[in-house]
Amino acid sequence: MVTRLFSATVQGIEGLEVRVEVDAEPVKEMGRTLVVGLPDAAVRESVQRVNSALANSSFFKPGEMAVTVNLAPADVKKQGPGFDLPIALGVEMAIQQNCPNVPDVHRRLVPLHLDDWCLVGELALDGTVRGVRGVLPLAIAARDAGRKYLMVSTENAAEAAVVEGIRVYAVENLLMAWDVLSHRESFRPVEPPAADDAELRDIDFDEIKGQPYARRAMEIAAAGGHNLLMCGSPGSGKSMLASRLPTILPPLTHEESLSASKIHSVCGLLPRTGGLLRRRPFRAPHHTISDVGLMGGGTNITPGEISLAHHGVLFLDELPEFNRRTLETLRQPLESGTVTISRASGSMDFPCAFMLVAAMNPCPCGYLGDPRHACRCTPGDVARYRKKISGPLLDRFDMLIEVPPVDPASLLHKPDGEPSAAIRARVVAARERQHERYAGTGVTCNARLSGKLLRKFCPLSPQQQDLLTQAVNQFGLSARAFDRILRVTRTIADLAGHDTPTADDLLEAIQFRQFESQLRS
Repeated sequence: MVTRLFSATVQGIEGLEVRVEVDAEPVKEMGRTLVVGLPDAAVRESVQRVNSALANSSFFKPGEMAVTVNLAPADVKKQGPGFDLPIALGVEMAIQQNCPNVPDVHRRLVPLHLDDWCLVGELALDGTVRGVRGVLPLAIAARDAGRKYLMVSTENAAEAAVVEGIRVYAVENLLMAWDVLSHRESFRPVEPPAADDAELRDIDFDEIKGQPYARRAMEIAAAGGHNLLMCGSPGSGKSMLASRLPTILPPLTHEESLSASKIHSVCGLLPRTGGLLRRRPFRAPHHTISDVGLMGGGTNITPGEISLAHHGVLFLDELPEFNRRTLETLRQPLESGTVTISRASGSMDFPCAFMLVAAMNPCPCGYLGDPRHACRCTPGDVARYRKKISGPLLDRFDMLIEVPPVDPASLLHKPDGEPSAAIRARVVAARERQHERYAGTGVTCNARLSGKLLRKFCPLSPQQQDLLTQAVNQFGLSARAFDRILRVTRTIADLAGHDTPTADDLLEAIQFRQFESQLRS
């Protein structure tokens, strides 16, 4: 008799249910265990872990047994150690049913209603059940497949419990797992973790001294989801400003939180304390990062930094120091909000709707235009440094600003800026206006407006059209930059509560584009 249980595997960031079929028959020759169904190395190695775990957990495992484990569907690659638990339980159940000489001391009643369960967990050699990556999408897959109960390790229990529509049971070892399957009513399912306060208390915008222009740019970028490039000398506060951007962004919606949490779960970055992500992600990779690290990929295709920043912020400090080819890979994801990774083993689509915030020095030494430090760079050095950032990439930024050096005298005074809570209130109000305006269009913020919708929701008077045309010609801007000025204009109008953008809204948006001509020169 074949024993059937259910587990799940991760494909990209989505879960896929897998049927674990186990057949065990007594043989006269030496026994063996075979795993089929396109397993990877971690799954094939489960044979050794399962055999040791069964033996060390007082289960009966005779040597003269031919055990075959099939993971279906057979055409889908199975990866990870999460199949250890269902394989071990399936092997023991098959032995109990098919082996007539099981000693009474090891004779166990095979649990019923196995079709109601999905089982996921890695086994230690002593039978302890360990946690695995990607439990969140696995729990969603189990629920969508109609399973009522999910069994995971205690490490993964809180993470899995956030999924509604399925009861989660945490187990510590194989013996406990068997008892839960046999007497489920004697155990309590795991309760979903309480939502924590997502506010970042350790950093705040009121710590920033001076820089009113940059703070205003940050507020506009947060309100519309715009990409921002900051240029300034070392110590002007660029990194400080960027790190505080998440404190003024609107809270994650449930759908956004679930989408971002799935990615972090697959990468093993979701906090083991449980629950979905409550804070918008902030990723700041080093400039030595590779294409694969930034975009995603590898032998088993996994998300990169741009996907980990989904619904959050990707901060690239020292932008010209990044490999130019690596930077150019950002162009398409910034436009589409998704990235497709193609390898010989297959193709995966990952979401990557993020805000790009970048910082750079004005020159290689960093002090061009600094009144207190002399610049040591030649004009050729400055030109080569700035040319590391291509024109098409500059076009992807909605706002480009200079961040001047901080006046030393201001460092002696208390910060005079607003706290993050006050700024966030205005940002949330602007986002709510956008949500109401774009209801039914699939657009979530001004930065995602298509050309057609942009003309509809950001109308300009003839005088405003002439003003914008003059600015584009004067600064040598592209058609893409033209649209980005309009998007920023719409955001400034939302912050001011204007139904229709005014001339002042447009002038302020143009102001945030002036610096581009200097970078291109």
